Amino acid sequence: MPIIVRVCLLSAVCLFTMTQTACKRGPNAQLRQSMYRSQQLYDQNMELSMQRDQFQQSANALQHERDQLAMRAQSLESNLNIANKRLDNLNSERSEMQQRYVSLMKKAKGQPSPLDGEATRRFQELANKYPDFEFDPHTGVSKFHSDILFDSGSDVLKPSAKEILNQFAAIMNDGNASRLNVLVVGHTDDKPISKANTQRRHPTNWHLSTNRANSVVLSLSKFGVKQGRMGSAGYSMFQPVVPNANNSARQKNRRVEIFVLAPDAVVAGWDPNPTLLH
Repeated sequence: MPIIVRVCLLSAVCLFTMTQTACKRGPNAQLRQSMYRSQQLYDQNMELSMQRDQFQQSANALQHERDQLAMRAQSLESNLNIANKRLDNLNSERSEMQQRYVSLMKKAKGQPSPLDGEATRRFQELANKYPDFEFDPHTGVSKFHSDILFDSGSDVLKPSAKEILNQFAAIMNDGNASRLNVLVVGHTDDKPISKANTQRRHPTNWHLSTNRANSVVLSLSKFGVKQGRMGSAGYSMFQPVVPNANNSARQKNRRVEIFVLAPDAVVAGWDPNPTLLH
């Protein structure tokens, strides 16, 4: 039975009882008290009804908000799946490119130097002049310790580095060496980028190694080595020459290598036989 009906019945019963009592006793105080109590119950019933309506409205609003959140969650999940697929594709492409460069490196290191005697002699003289520059006459590979080229965490060439790169370019632009190609490869040690100023330009060691290689390529280009003869790559910390056991070892691993390649070698820049690369 609805509350209002029950309240009304109760009020009527109370009124009837008190009327009968009043007839017997004569006082009106009990009648007024009963009517006052009836009014209180009515008011409480109305207040409860209003609260019920408010709670229902709040429940409806929460249900709507939950539905909206569920839709947003579905949209975010869909976007996340798309982003993950793109990331997988990028990782796959980078891995494929990495394998190409690894294959090229192994091939280059296993082949005799394409440099003739005159170019080899000049590179050896350059190595004797600069202690932080190494040259392997058997493979034609040159190694620049990063300290000779860059300040810590930077890809901006030191003013003193430009002189040795100028001399390197002069050898590569002369005689038999002028027909050879060049691959510049950057390497870092195993310490992650920690300085905030460095992270803004090089978020990871991957960025630092490739950015340094690019800086060397652009410098060689300014000194006359045609861009079509060159390529650049970065190996981050994953091709150390010695274990990163201490600061001295890490210094050796921070380096830029330049591979001199024969004209028919597959190298970034141009490919005489594209089927070998793709």
